[in-house]
Amino acid sequence: MDARGLYREDVFTDQRVGTIRRLSPVAADGADDPSRPVQFIGQASVMTPMGQLPLSFELEAATLGEAVAAFGAAAQRAVEETAREIQEMRRQAASSIVIPDAGAAALKGMGGKGGGGIQMP
Repeated sequence: MDARGLYREDVFTDQRVGTIRRLSPVAADGADDPSRPVQFIGQASVMTPMGQLPLSFELEAATLGEAVAAFGAAAQRAVEETAREIQEMRRQAASSIVIPDAGAAALKGMGGKGGGGIQMP
């Protein structure tokens, strides 16, 4: 572990919408380190046709109150970004061409066994 990059983690939740993690920088002895900023991370889950999708996103805030106020908009951005990423992955998967056993056909034409995998005697 990096002794210069330690944080104390506090978790806050409304038990309904999501969770906010407050990461407070600390020194190796556990004392607060005011030379580094506190970080806030939002977490929420979105139900999709494939099941629950966990989201994690940074909250631009200096206090817990500001993090709570920023949560909704940041969660919405995370949902939209994740939806774009899923659509891009679907597009890439749909545009890839898969030719099963392409090498096997070429080997058979040259007198080889082809097919790959395990060959039984």
